[in-house]
Amino acid sequence: MMNMETLVSIRDVVKTYQRGAEKIEVLHGINLDIPKGDFVCLMGPSGSGKTTLLNLIGGLDSPSGGQIEVGGNRIDQMGSNKLTHWRSNHIGFIFQSYNLLPMLTAQKNVELPLLLTKLPAAQRRRNTEIALQLVNLADRGKHKPSELSGGQQQRVAIARAIVSDPQLLVCDEPTGDLDRKSADEILSLLTLLNREHGKSIIMVTHDPKAAEYASRIVHLDKGTLVTDPVA
Repeated sequence: MMNMETLVSIRDVVKTYQRGAEKIEVLHGINLDIPKGDFVCLMGPSGSGKTTLLNLIGGLDSPSGGQIEVGGNRIDQMGSNKLTHWRSNHIGFIFQSYNLLPMLTAQKNVELPLLLTKLPAAQRRRNTEIALQLVNLADRGKHKPSELSGGQQQRVAIARAIVSDPQLLVCDEPTGDLDRKSADEILSLLTLLNREHGKSIIMVTHDPKAAEYASRIVHLDKGTLVTDPVA
């Protein structure tokens, strides 16, 4: 690990929320390095700050203090417009609830991130076809989410996450709504993307069986890392 290139570097990160007159510190001075090509699982009890940390790494939120560097970019110093552009080019998001648009086909859902790029329509279609092939849904491109199983919908969501060839996939409880068989299929697909396609993955989960697919587990409790983050 020590000789590998660092993809994510987090230094003294604090996150505070204001609730009325009260300030609530959710993360307390987090320090964490994630090498390129790693598959890291963030675990901990509810309210431990896992999703907050994931959102900070993915640029969906900004820290109250400290530094976050992803792929050599200090994202804690970016304004909202620059951060939006950076996310669309470097991060793929996979959520528990799939977040597919019900009126669009699988193909159109996958293509959505590419609409933010300058790619011509023919190249967008080609990239979308490749992403659907990678998740074994090439024959379901014309189907809408309501015509797909939960596992298939999550595979569409993964295809959407990888269609722009991001450096990093951030996954928030990606198997939380799935039965064991479908969950294992999704986790096997994530492992394939990590090992054979070089995708770095950070995944939040409560499921110990899901965590077994990761190469490293990082535990949080009450906003603090409770295991050696570089081990």
